[in-house]
Amino acid sequence: MIITGNIEALQEAKKTLRGTIGFVPTMGALHQGHLSLIQQARKENDHLIVSIFVNPTQFLEGEDLNAYPRKEAADIKICKLAGVDILFMPAVETMYEKDELCIGAPALRAYVLEGEKRPGHFDGMLQVVMKLLNLSSANRAYFGKKDAQQLVLISQMVKNYFMDVQIIPCDIIRDENGLALSSRNVYLQGEEKQRALSLARSLKRATKLVMAGEENVEVIRKEMLRVLEETDEVEYVAIVDREFNALERVEIGNTIILVAAWVGKPRLIDNLWI
Repeated sequence: MIITGNIEALQEAKKTLRGTIGFVPTMGALHQGHLSLIQQARKENDHLIVSIFVNPTQFLEGEDLNAYPRKEAADIKICKLAGVDILFMPAVETMYEKDELCIGAPALRAYVLEGEKRPGHFDGMLQVVMKLLNLSSANRAYFGKKDAQQLVLISQMVKNYFMDVQIIPCDIIRDENGLALSSRNVYLQGEEKQRALSLARSLKRATKLVMAGEENVEVIRKEMLRVLEETDEVEYVAIVDREFNALERVEIGNTIILVAAWVGKPRLIDNLWI
């Protein structure tokens, strides 16, 4: 495995690759969720590039940029064992100039839900993802469905800018209790780990209602909020279509149910694609 944080070295390493390239961008602190993306990319491509970069432009003032979990040695080991060909670990100075072009997220779907709570977050996310996709020259790039709004916006960016890469959505990976895996789960302490399960339980409640024939969004949302009373604060429960337009009734095959809530220190998100 080639490990580099240098763009010229990355470009030289890519010249040795023949065939399709899969790419998995990450912010490190790799867990089983990341590994599932890496394994799928490894299976579906001739070669695999993984990046680890904690992107400062997608963190808002007061968020946990400096405290974000970093496990460089463990991450390198995981990537080696998973058969990664190139691990790209750039510095901030490598990825950004002092005065450079910026990408603006779309005015509507990027400023609801996550975008409403974190204005500007998606601008920074799209900016770094475009850079990394261009640097990787990947045929396919893999993103988890847990960050559903991010996934939809990246797919839109690739479409709008005519980028020659296929975006592959990957299923949410959960622990044995049903908690969606996240690098920020390390912040959960003691009984908070049990209370955090209410996010997954609220989505299970929604699933049962839909399977029983319930389509009314407000009925489902109210039932979910009852389950979420165990959290410290619910930021939103939303039921939208795949374009992130609000729905009045569930549309099978075109609905995402999303939840964001605080449990102790971390802000957790989860969702269900119907």
